[in-house]
Amino acid sequence: MSKNNKALGLAVVGCGTIGRIRAEFARDYPGIGWIGLCDIKDDLLDRLADDVNADFKTSSFEELITRPEVDAVIIATDENHHGAPTILAADHGKPLFIEKPLATDARESARVLEAIEKNDVDAVIGYTQRFRRRFLTVKERLVTGQIGEVTGVVTRALMNRMVPIATVQRTNQRQNLTPMVVSGTHALDMCMWLMEGKTPVSLYAQSNDKALSRYGTKDSTFGIFTMDDGTMFSMNISWAAPVIWPGAVYGLEIGIIGDKGVIDIEDTHRDLVLATENKLGAGYAPDGFTPEFDRHVEFMTSYPPGDIYNGQLWGPMREETFSWYQRLYTGMETPHATAQDGHRNLLLTMAMDLSSKRGERIDLPLELDAYYE
Repeated sequence: MSKNNKALGLAVVGCGTIGRIRAEFARDYPGIGWIGLCDIKDDLLDRLADDVNADFKTSSFEELITRPEVDAVIIATDENHHGAPTILAADHGKPLFIEKPLATDARESARVLEAIEKNDVDAVIGYTQRFRRRFLTVKERLVTGQIGEVTGVVTRALMNRMVPIATVQRTNQRQNLTPMVVSGTHALDMCMWLMEGKTPVSLYAQSNDKALSRYGTKDSTFGIFTMDDGTMFSMNISWAAPVIWPGAVYGLEIGIIGDKGVIDIEDTHRDLVLATENKLGAGYAPDGFTPEFDRHVEFMTSYPPGDIYNGQLWGPMREETFSWYQRLYTGMETPHATAQDGHRNLLLTMAMDLSSKRGERIDLPLELDAYYE
């Protein structure tokens, strides 16, 4: 929390698509008085520094995080590189916003969480969907008991393959860049948040890789969890739909069954369709990625961060980012996922991959060494 309404100094580590969005929001937030940037790609760093009128830029996260002006840190690097800058920021007592996942390795995630907890740092994870109006109202209805005790949750997430192709081509460390760890984690986090208080005790999952094996990842993972009170939770994701699939990124369906009612969520974005003879850009277009086919149809609003109007991004990522700045500045309570949530989510998604590999049910929790068979 800011003391005496002092303007905050913000460090953004990673100047790609998401780092850029959050830095641009920082430029527009009156409580942020200093912005420092870091990226190992000079072109991304220089362009964003110019666009947000940054006060400092460097290719060294150590140099940035240890600057005296820094009060809080955003970690927006590629998925495999969250650990070192997060631990450094935690060791310096800086509040953190970390893009999901907390890490892509179970031991590293445990080390990151240990550093955060040891230093008593307020750290949140970027699970943007928690800030959408539809999910906030569902959460409120569950908390107030509108459908009684939840006994089952059915989840289906469907994505086109732009995300896995763009994600895995940036690294040769692909062993944990799976549908669940990278993308299914969003749906899993949402359902665990909606089922808050319930703990998974076992799971069984299966995967296949017919379409994406040449990229070093799986197509789909389907699984079912049993919770400590007997509640069942199915978590199914495929990120192998073709590039021309109209969903820009994510389409989600969730059915929540209670002993006194049901909540049915269709978040597929098929209610707003654009079809054009002109070429559409990639729904997911990080630096250096070009889709292999032209796209002419799109389910609008299916890009999770939000949508552009008049040169500005509007939607859940705006709500999420500004809420974090308010959390820093005023101490406001927010719906953000915690670092503990992020670590739990990684272990559960990795456990689904392990169950699929073993071809058997897994009892939870697992020892960390079990994830390294």
